Amino acid sequence: MSPTGPIMFKRRRKPAGTKGLTAFIDEGSEIEGRYTFSGTVMLNGRFKGEISSTDTLIVGDKGVINGDIRAGQVLVSGEVVGNILGTERVELKRTARVFGDVEAPVVVVEEGVLFEGHCRMTKANPNAETVPTRESSVVPIKR
Repeated sequence: MSPTGPIMFKRRRKPAGTKGLTAFIDEGSEIEGRYTFSGTVMLNGRFKGEISSTDTLIVGDKGVINGDIRAGQVLVSGEVVGNILGTERVELKRTARVFGDVEAPVVVVEEGVLFEGHCRMTKANPNAETVPTRESSVVPIKR
């Protein structure tokens, strides 16, 4: 037993940066076409075309995308020339440069972002049933 308690309860730190990534496209890479993936992808290279996923795309500081992005979550620190559609959320970090429209239920824009386009916040899940209001959920008690 260690002085801080049993070792089985000690937290292990994961290395910062690439934890949980499915793929990493580095600065020296240039890709053109359509890219579909699952998991979490970090793109620091150049991409021209269309990106589609239900999961997470991270555009790194050195990443440059010319084309439309459709993903569950999109985190942008680099440059995107095209539209971004996030089904869950879109985050534009302070070093981001976005020239196109952004659409998502949650949009986060940090101070310092260069954003030229329109922003539209949509409902999180258009197929979800509406939450009942208080009037429809209260049942009067007969005495």
